Amino acid sequence: MDALIAAYTKVIVSNPNKKLSTAWKAGFEGVLDAYLGSCPKEFTMDGKKYSPTTYEQSLGLNLDDYVSLTSFTHHPFYMKFIIEIPDNWRWEESYNLPLDEFKSIIDNAIDKGYCIAWGSDVSEKGFSKKGIAVNPEIKVENMQGTNQARWLGISDKDREEKIYKNLKPQPEVKVTQEIRQAAFDNYQTTDDHGMVIFGTAKDQNGTKYYLVKNSWGTDSKYKGIWYASESFVLHKTINILVHKNAIPKEIQKKLGYK
Repeated sequence: MDALIAAYTKVIVSNPNKKLSTAWKAGFEGVLDAYLGSCPKEFTMDGKKYSPTTYEQSLGLNLDDYVSLTSFTHHPFYMKFIIEIPDNWRWEESYNLPLDEFKSIIDNAIDKGYCIAWGSDVSEKGFSKKGIAVNPEIKVENMQGTNQARWLGISDKDREEKIYKNLKPQPEVKVTQEIRQAAFDNYQTTDDHGMVIFGTAKDQNGTKYYLVKNSWGTDSKYKGIWYASESFVLHKTINILVHKNAIPKEIQKKLGYK
């Protein structure tokens, strides 16, 4: 399907007659309908018929009340910019914040009972199908206060394999603005998946985790819930979407947002 659509659009945009055919869109939709089926004009839910538009209206959500936020240094803080990722094909803008204020919004939203739409990198080894997302520190020189003797004398590769295979609480990366930016710039942080953050928890060592609803079914250890460490979230978040009332007033003022 992808190859066919690519060939179709290539011919259309070549404009052999210097003018787009008025039939191009119907032809494009025809290919999609043939492979995926036509979009339903209405559907029934809980005994009531809806169109896509009337169903959206029934939810009582004002989408203008929701704000996309991120934290990167290649654009000015307190301004909006288009995050340069393939999935942002609509070129939607996000407000840019320093990392500490970005984190404060996540925590404030949870404290006030708001959920957070979370766009994240889930291709990391620390994002396990067992329902855990962690960001362990694998460099010995950065593992102060731990039993370093057991990690000395082995390669980074072997050390990494032991840590990720273990998945027990380990020292995690202390994420800074610079570390976060470097991971985005060198394509280590990628835009993979969207989930919902709805709470917090702590492990036996007092390490903070965010509770995450995932869409990968309920056959995981925690029945579809993931525990994402604070380090992982700060390091690997692309952006979040929150209700405007979840943003502290002082940050709203900096953004010029009401």
